[in-house]
Amino acid sequence: MTGTGQTDAWRPGDAKRATDSMIRVDQAGEYGATRIYAGQLAVLGDRHPAARAIHHMAAQEERHRAFFDKMIVDRGVRPTVLQPLWNVAGFALGAVTAAIGPDAAMACTAAVETEIDKHYAEQLDALGDSDPELSAAIADFQAEELEHRDHALAAGAENAFGYPVLSGLIRLGCKVAIAAAKRI
Repeated sequence: MTGTGQTDAWRPGDAKRATDSMIRVDQAGEYGATRIYAGQLAVLGDRHPAARAIHHMAAQEERHRAFFDKMIVDRGVRPTVLQPLWNVAGFALGAVTAAIGPDAAMACTAAVETEIDKHYAEQLDALGDSDPELSAAIADFQAEELEHRDHALAAGAENAFGYPVLSGLIRLGCKVAIAAAKRI
């Protein structure tokens, strides 16, 4: 307790709480991304021409997730309780978009990575130079997410039936998921 009768546990603008929230949401997002790619591969199969690229992107997402898993443990960050939802929702999103077709699967990737690029840019701005380890990882991962987006666009994402609507819905879903995972 402070002299004013308030606890010292947390105050608005608390850097640790903000950083913990970043780690929690990033771990959840990277986990969701691995599930999206698993859903896409479950429908498209390993022999589909897009499978090699999807496997490569999935491996990068797995590396990102492993980094944030370790940070959660090392820094004592509470993970999101929504993990079971991300498991099902991510897989379903990947499977449904792949079932629509490979262009829709790539549209999903492009939409998700567009939002993640914005999300990571906001985090880097907020972090400044306060957490070099986290900032370096986010910058590295952001570059790979942009590669995924660019690959998806080059592979025909914008040719997907109803691309503007599909992309908009997926991007909205990402925004909602990010907001929820920050807090829950």
